[in-house]
Amino acid sequence: MTVSLTRRRWALFALFFVPGLSLASWVTRTPAIRDLLHASTAQMGLVLFGLSVGSMLGILCSGALVAKFGGRPVIAAGIAGVALSMPVIGLGAGAGAAWVVAAGLFVFGLGLGAADVAMNVEGADVERAGRRPFLPALHGCFSLGTVVGALVGIGATATGFPVVWHLVITGALGAGVFGAAIRSVLPGTGRVPRLRADGSRGNAAAPQIWKDTRLVLIGVIVLAMALTEGTANDWLPLIMVDGHGFGEAWGSAIFAVFAASMTLGRFAGGPVIARLGRALVLGISAGFALLGLVVVAFVDSQFTAVAAVVLWGLGASLGFPVALSAAGDSGPNPAMRVSLVATIGYIAFLVGPPLLGFIGEQVGLRHALVIPMIVVLVAIFLSPAVRNRPVVECQRLADEPVAPTRL
Repeated sequence: MTVSLTRRRWALFALFFVPGLSLASWVTRTPAIRDLLHASTAQMGLVLFGLSVGSMLGILCSGALVAKFGGRPVIAAGIAGVALSMPVIGLGAGAGAAWVVAAGLFVFGLGLGAADVAMNVEGADVERAGRRPFLPALHGCFSLGTVVGALVGIGATATGFPVVWHLVITGALGAGVFGAAIRSVLPGTGRVPRLRADGSRGNAAAPQIWKDTRLVLIGVIVLAMALTEGTANDWLPLIMVDGHGFGEAWGSAIFAVFAASMTLGRFAGGPVIARLGRALVLGISAGFALLGLVVVAFVDSQFTAVAAVVLWGLGASLGFPVALSAAGDSGPNPAMRVSLVATIGYIAFLVGPPLLGFIGEQVGLRHALVIPMIVVLVAIFLSPAVRNRPVVECQRLADEPVAPTRL
């Protein structure tokens, strides 16, 4: 049967929601998991290392796998891994087996890294087919998942609900959503044929992508905005506790405010981008993020710091999806372009925050925010690189025949 764009959109919304829900579910139970494992801070660091290794491996392999097999099998394997990892982490914690928890986190990271890149390739294809912004709302579903997962996790912690059952239920829910949604993801999106009709290799143009100046600039923007978002994901509660004197509960609550601001910005961003264009919206939103970072770093006021976190979240919300949309629109072989830029962004998510932690150890976390300030300023300067295609070129693409797609 023919798969409509509406079905493809809703399937991707659901598939993006699952990793966000799963991520927040286990993160909010980290203190309880540590207690069940009787682990020290250093031992928990080793357990969490499984997540880093799995994520990096998934990210680095995803682009090549999508080019060879298409996005659908990579998404299927990745989201299935995310759902499977939840009960593994929970059961490992319940059994006091740190190595099982580390293995579950490895599977989670591997699935998340692989699926995210592939889903962004699929999402960029849906956006081009629909000829209207889609990626901001798609990433908004991930943020919405983190908000829902955080609220459920806080409730489970407050009521003493067992970690094992919490994560088993989360995994079962994720598996159910995955089973219902994956059928509406088209096969073959992003696949690069090994041989063209003239006998040349379909992936021969891959090295040429790096020579595209506009794509390189978009990659720098993605790196900058991913670092800005990742800084908050990893360090915002500690910045609020150690830097602004909030209690631990308030630090977690302020992170929830950041996640809610990200969600709002992403869901509201599509119509704004359609009216004003990608470059202007990216420049303004990055300016909001810069203002929020400056206030959090240099103004000694708790009330002002919370207001600045809202600006930080709204400003960071559109950088990643807008840049991915521009990458897919920057030239031939859009799937490979989106895959390349998404990989740059996810590497920044993984490498940037630990680097910031090292610097923060020397100068304090608030002063370490100068690093994301600098890169956001670079993103503002480079924002014209994400401008929309000229109308004439868009019309040419619209007039090209499109083969019907069937599932």
